[in-house]
Amino acid sequence: MQQTLKKTNRPKSERVVQGFIIGFLLLFTLMCLLPFLNILGSSFASSSEIATRTFIIIPREFSLNAYRYILSTPTIFTSIGVSLFVTIVGTVLSMILTSFMAYALSRKYLHGRGIFNFIVVFTMLFSGGMIPSFILVQSLGLIDSLWALILPSAISAYNMIIMRNFFQGIPDSLEESAKMDGCSDWGVFFRIILPLSLPSIATISLFYAVSYWNTYQSAILYINDSAKWPIQVLLRQIVIVSSGMNADAASVDIVPPAQSVKMAVIVVATLPMLIAYPFVQKYFVKGAMVGSVKG
Repeated sequence: MQQTLKKTNRPKSERVVQGFIIGFLLLFTLMCLLPFLNILGSSFASSSEIATRTFIIIPREFSLNAYRYILSTPTIFTSIGVSLFVTIVGTVLSMILTSFMAYALSRKYLHGRGIFNFIVVFTMLFSGGMIPSFILVQSLGLIDSLWALILPSAISAYNMIIMRNFFQGIPDSLEESAKMDGCSDWGVFFRIILPLSLPSIATISLFYAVSYWNTYQSAILYINDSAKWPIQVLLRQIVIVSSGMNADAASVDIVPPAQSVKMAVIVVATLPMLIAYPFVQKYFVKGAMVGSVKG
């Protein structure tokens, strides 16, 4: 009751400002949604409608030709399986390595901590480039191996620094209390640090998953066997063939209008991440330290 009275007794200027903010956010949300709705609607539109309308939200005549064309590609499900393998295995491996490294570098008592942190930051500014990376992968015998899409990017310096800073924000008193109770370093990490870090882990896992799912350049460089192409490379081939350009036409069947295929390809490429995001979104706003320290 008191909260209701407080809301009604707010100054008019405050309500006007809040209404302006809400209106601005709704407008911004609409600006973000309209392009994707246009892509989604165009992917279901017929060829004649795409030719006569420049902006489509709800098509007048639904057509599934673009999706039939994409799904009729013989290797589409193989490519989806490859992408799922790379995304799942890569994300798990990256989170294990990143969390281990971030926790070690977040501890002030680690000898040489400053040097290791400098090396990590240095890799964000300078890298060997494409050719040295290719030579390294080739010398390791990873050409035409799915591990070539995982191992070179197993740890992201940017993600590691974010997680390191998150670990640094956890009070040292928690670790000290756990060790006084006889907990080992591994016990502190798995029983104290990780449970408190679920928001950070979920967020960075999503970053890694999106990166692995969108793997394209690495696949172009390291994968020669079309049976091992991830979904992004195969979708590129589909777009090229549908546009009438030279490509591996043996991997696709009859060609519908190029524009609808391009729109359907965007939907297929982004849909898995859109499905996964709602399950992770709650951790973006959840407090990491709520209830962890009392008194």
